[in-house]
Amino acid sequence: MPAVGGIGPGTGKEYPGNLTPYVLVTCIVAAMGGLIFGYDIGISGGVTTMTPFLQKFFPSVWRKKEADKTKNQYCQYDSQTLTMFTSSLYLAALLASLVASTVTRKLGRKLSMLFGGLLFFAGALINGFAKAVWMLIVGRILLGFGVGFANQSVPLYLSEMAPYRYRGALNIGFQLSITVGILIANVLNYFFNKIEGGWGWRLSLGGAMVPALIITVGSLILPDTPNSMIERGQTEEAKAKLKRIRGVDDVDEEFRDLVAASDASKLVEHPWGNLLQRKYRPHLTMAILIPFFQQLTGINVIMFYAPVLFNTIGFKDDAALMSAVIIGAVNVGATLVSIYGVDKWGRRFLFLEGGVQMLICQAVVAACIGARFGTNGDPGDLPKWYAVVVVLFICIYVAGFAWSWGPLGWLVPSEIFPLEIRSAAQSINVSVNMLFTFAVAQVFLTMLCHLKFGLFLFFAFFVLIMSIFVYFFLPETKGIPIEEMNRVWKTHWYWSRFVEDRDYPNGGMEMSKGGQGPKNV
Repeated sequence: MPAVGGIGPGTGKEYPGNLTPYVLVTCIVAAMGGLIFGYDIGISGGVTTMTPFLQKFFPSVWRKKEADKTKNQYCQYDSQTLTMFTSSLYLAALLASLVASTVTRKLGRKLSMLFGGLLFFAGALINGFAKAVWMLIVGRILLGFGVGFANQSVPLYLSEMAPYRYRGALNIGFQLSITVGILIANVLNYFFNKIEGGWGWRLSLGGAMVPALIITVGSLILPDTPNSMIERGQTEEAKAKLKRIRGVDDVDEEFRDLVAASDASKLVEHPWGNLLQRKYRPHLTMAILIPFFQQLTGINVIMFYAPVLFNTIGFKDDAALMSAVIIGAVNVGATLVSIYGVDKWGRRFLFLEGGVQMLICQAVVAACIGARFGTNGDPGDLPKWYAVVVVLFICIYVAGFAWSWGPLGWLVPSEIFPLEIRSAAQSINVSVNMLFTFAVAQVFLTMLCHLKFGLFLFFAFFVLIMSIFVYFFLPETKGIPIEEMNRVWKTHWYWSRFVEDRDYPNGGMEMSKGGQGPKNV
């Protein structure tokens, strides 16, 4: 997710420009692309608790769940076919993200968003009318292709349209859209589950056509970004568009820098090979470890399987779906906190505070579940106060994630990649994220069956490791223009040994006219 930029705090000057109503509306419409990802995350966990859905497609899971109530609660949903239904999407998104980076660069951001919407629509249509498991899986794979294209193009589009000062907040608008999608899906699951006749799951799965139509229509009416137009040789149109976006006529300096950045990026022949150079060691490390750690917070386990999880710890179907709605609302609210604070408090503060909050909550939830369920998975009758405590601490945990690793796991990598490796590094970032999303989703129910309440301690261990990593190895990137970002590595106690002054003689790439560097494309 490369970010558009200007000269930021600390350099003494800024590009002229405002957050115009035109840009604000444009970014809101574009951010709706996150709805498809969020809706899917929320809907897939909900339908897997709906009895008619399980009876039709996963009868062995339903029999295990219903036939013998004395069986181990931890293992009632342990089915590789069921988890493949959920996780196949993320494998497809991984493959699509590799193709999408080329489409986004060569054909423009809008076309990539259009492909994402159409593919997601097709997948939703097949899932809504599914008659067999193979139709579900094919539909999920098409949904995954849609998510891959949208996740590649929408954040890039937002970043290129946003004025420098609002880069963090508008970029997180995509994450906010994802959380809203999750909340809408949870609410719909709750009501669709009450439909007589047991076909509510078709509405849940088929309902994904609505966010797909929003992003499809949006991609047709949105303007293209100046960066994309310059890349494709439309320089005069790009300059006119830049004036409208910024709300001022004085855009000559920013326009020159965008052209210089585009020209410089075209000279890079082997961005994948460049990534392996010693001076890019910090960037490559972050491109791999940040998405890896983001998935091992355990958040996707909560979001995919919140209804299943609550069902497993003794809530009835309705109560489980309602608890997921509450979690979805907390997720949206906490993401708004991140939008407010990311450019005020800094990235490191949010990362570390969120890490401590998640660690404490995971330990408490593990203790609560362990105390009632033990190792045999038989809780007896659960008192109401117990359910309230578990939901409360899971909500506090979700809030910690939603204002730290949730948005920042996407924002920080978008800020630290230099122009010449940005496309390749971003592809690695998205691919690693989807790979571990797939892996965690695929093995979660089996891990719950075998690790039992220890599963929360498993993720708590990784939260501890990632917080230590952030404390020692991640520099603060707040308020630093992307073209000067290398200075945070040169002054870092550890990464400075990999980055030398001769690697970036002028603070970034070669400087353009007037001593200002190429801006972020």
